[in-house]
Amino acid sequence: MLPLSLLPGSRRGLLARGLALAAAGTLQAGLDAGQARAASPGRLVESPPRPVPDLAFTDAEGKPHGLADFAGRGLVINLWATWCPPCVAEMPALDRAQAALAAEGVVVLALSSDRGGKAQVEPFYRERGIRHLGLWLDPRGAAQRALGVRGLPTSLILDREGRERARLEGAAEWDKPEMLAAIRRLVGPGAVPEQERT
Repeated sequence: MLPLSLLPGSRRGLLARGLALAAAGTLQAGLDAGQARAASPGRLVESPPRPVPDLAFTDAEGKPHGLADFAGRGLVINLWATWCPPCVAEMPALDRAQAALAAEGVVVLALSSDRGGKAQVEPFYRERGIRHLGLWLDPRGAAQRALGVRGLPTSLILDREGRERARLEGAAEWDKPEMLAAIRRLVGPGAVPEQERT
């Protein structure tokens, strides 16, 4: 996970880190440790159901959306960016998870904080074969701030009532059977489709 204070656009965080590492003479050690943290998988931390503030983000065409647009669905909100190595590493697994969960009314809401918006994210999806995730944009990081995110990637699992049930900081193997089972359990059962009612 990359701490937000070290992300592009945070001059103070970069300056402070640079000065500290240079003063200690550990620039390479710091980079090695950062790469190791970025490569290590995150751990899903469950919590009692808690409310989530409504988030403002846009689709690929710039149309505004919020969590109310997904009422009744389970959500995996993933906050990410194309310049974040652990984010990039987990995107194929998120795409496969979306394919596995879509029929159950679960949406993987991958909110990109790339400032380049659609022009940056669309080619990224195309180059990496991302076919099941929607293109959702949060270029000003409003969702990150509203959710109290400390670094990227960070993912939240929301149940069908819109409450946060779990959070994971760092990358994960979202398409593994045990992770898919955890998502299903946390979001709760969906409504029975009308054609299946007796």
